[in-house]
Amino acid sequence: MFVREAHTTPNKDSSSTAGNTLARFLAVPEVGVICALVLVVAFFYSFEHAFLSPRNVRSMLNIVSFVGIIAIGQTILLISGEFDLSVGSIAGLGAVVSAKLMTAAGLPVPFAILLGISVGGLIGVLNGVVVVLLHIPAFIQTLGMLFVGQGLIEVVTGGYPIYPLPDGITSLGSTPIAVGLGWSFFFFLAAASFADFILRQTVVGRNLYATGGNVQVARLVGINTSLYRIGAFFLVGILSATAGILEMADLGSGSTGIGSGWELSVIAGVVVGGVSLFGGVGSVVGGLFGILLLQAVQSGLVSIGVSANWQQIAVGLIMIFAVGLDTWRRRLFSSGGTG
Repeated sequence: MFVREAHTTPNKDSSSTAGNTLARFLAVPEVGVICALVLVVAFFYSFEHAFLSPRNVRSMLNIVSFVGIIAIGQTILLISGEFDLSVGSIAGLGAVVSAKLMTAAGLPVPFAILLGISVGGLIGVLNGVVVVLLHIPAFIQTLGMLFVGQGLIEVVTGGYPIYPLPDGITSLGSTPIAVGLGWSFFFFLAAASFADFILRQTVVGRNLYATGGNVQVARLVGINTSLYRIGAFFLVGILSATAGILEMADLGSGSTGIGSGWELSVIAGVVVGGVSLFGGVGSVVGGLFGILLLQAVQSGLVSIGVSANWQQIAVGLIMIFAVGLDTWRRRLFSSGGTG
């Protein structure tokens, strides 16, 4: 009897320890999207080994870097309880304004870039003030700004790409820094690391989560929620214009198509990465893995010969599933885990 207990007790303890370890592992918010990414990569690699060729991986990372820069700002904005549908238009407008200033106006490249980024920041502040202080829903304000931005792009460009650009900006886009990856990717990594540190390790990050989690409670404890939300709109505007200018440098012209469709790709990616549309939940790491997952799906479908129409369908279905999962999870927790 005693011998049997001596053998079974350690087994129970070890089972309990293993269960706790597994629970802690699954509790990490980014685990789901990382596992999904691994499965997607393995699936497409099994069909086409060229999917993981150095050339294709570099191409995916370069594409992700432009949208990923905006995703950093969109993640912070969503955590604060808001969202922005105008990021693609802001990216395009910042790019063409900068291109026009360095060509037609003859301004120095750094000054033209700074003014282009400032345009993005100004639109971000305008969105924030209208949404936060005038209480216009973010969906209406930023959707309207999306169309305003698209119209301004046509006004600035006359409907034609702006080129040739000065050598300083084209060299920025064509010069690889390491392993075939350019400035946009390394700026993306640096910005993501800094934003992740701010959210995880600082009072600013904690206040952003509190603002998005429950804005009334956050106000009661003394957090200036209006300032945080307007600041998040400003940040996403700055990062959107920066991404557009880096895309312009990569293309070598101020194209009217810069930023087109980015707003949906960004929101889809960060939501797939676990950033809640309802505020207060998510991380930069999760959002960026979500962006990478969607890009892997799109590139994988191309590599196995699936048409572009099915790529869009796949992205839409993945986004619907992610939002549905987030909604179900919130209902589960609000009911105390009883379903």
